[in-house]
Amino acid sequence: MTAIADGPVSNQDEELTRRALRHAVDKTTDMADRELRVPLHYYRDPKITEIEESQVLRRVPLAIVPSAQIPAVNDYVVRSVLGDSLLVTRDRDGVSHVFLNYCRHRGAKPACGAGNTSRFTCPYHAWSYKNTGELFTVPGKAGFDSMDKADYGLVELPNQERHGFIWAVLTAGATIDVDAHLGAIGPELELMNYASYGYHTEKEFQSQVSWKGALEAFAEGYHFPFVHGESVIGQNTLPNTGVYDEYGKHHRIGFPFNWVTNLADDASGSWDPHQNMGVIYWIYPNLILANSPIGVEIIDILPAGEPTRCSVRHSWMGRVPATTDEMREMYDQVYDSVHAAVVDEDFAMLPQCGEGVRHGQHDHMIIGRNEIGVQHMVKVFAQELGVALS
Repeated sequence: MTAIADGPVSNQDEELTRRALRHAVDKTTDMADRELRVPLHYYRDPKITEIEESQVLRRVPLAIVPSAQIPAVNDYVVRSVLGDSLLVTRDRDGVSHVFLNYCRHRGAKPACGAGNTSRFTCPYHAWSYKNTGELFTVPGKAGFDSMDKADYGLVELPNQERHGFIWAVLTAGATIDVDAHLGAIGPELELMNYASYGYHTEKEFQSQVSWKGALEAFAEGYHFPFVHGESVIGQNTLPNTGVYDEYGKHHRIGFPFNWVTNLADDASGSWDPHQNMGVIYWIYPNLILANSPIGVEIIDILPAGEPTRCSVRHSWMGRVPATTDEMREMYDQVYDSVHAAVVDEDFAMLPQCGEGVRHGQHDHMIIGRNEIGVQHMVKVFAQELGVALS
């Protein structure tokens, strides 16, 4: 097994670990000022779901794929986001692009899957496109003799590559400014150096729970001993204990591992936060980055056609790219373990929450002071959606 070396630890990193150690020793956690009451219609109103998609999810930068998923010139991948088929490419100059994957002739999909090519050919009438989006060939071009090919390239969405991800706004003709969107959390992501990671694998699934409710499962450790008691999360992570920091609409939570308390007796150990806690970022609106000592889970959650149904894309990258079969096998084992925790534990429980939201006759839910990350998520979305809280 290949060891993952510690990097240099800054004073800021060490202070984060010290905060976690204090909570672990004192059996405390960062808390909100008071409980928060959330009306059930926040999760189940179809009108709110429509507003979320049109006014939020299609207007802000979304992380479409990690840069490491298409690392080489002419690499590409196709994925579906909110029902749109997107073609993500890297051209011969190394520049990334995000296109709507629909032929400009009759709308069929020129690309599928993933691979390496500089050309894409529509399966319906064989119109072909370069990986920079330009229309390249039109069979039977005499039938289109008044058409300017330059006007019929693939529609490119506003996109930028930042901090190890390729971002896009799902509205053609809109503007994009990832740095402005991320604000103060941008430098945090840059320090993580995700662009140097090795992309390993992904799985997608759907679940009968609100996408906002699903995101909330990654914003508190209150449920760890009850939902994850038999898995690595429950066995290695302190329950109901978190170090919380806000970055505008985004946040970071550190969930201390059991062994952080060793530093109370032996300060010569590693003070690297990533060796002592699971560090989870919420990147507004829909992205969870769950960091471990050897890699990062990328959990991308979006609504799926109704208020209490969501789609989940669960990817994993290694801090050190796999270069041997031994490393790939180790990463398979890591991913299988974390994916089982997500699917068989979190998303085994969450559909019950979805049912409770659909059928509940109480008028609100109550979010505890110890669920400070959940409160932040709710407050951010409620402000965007005009939902009153108490």
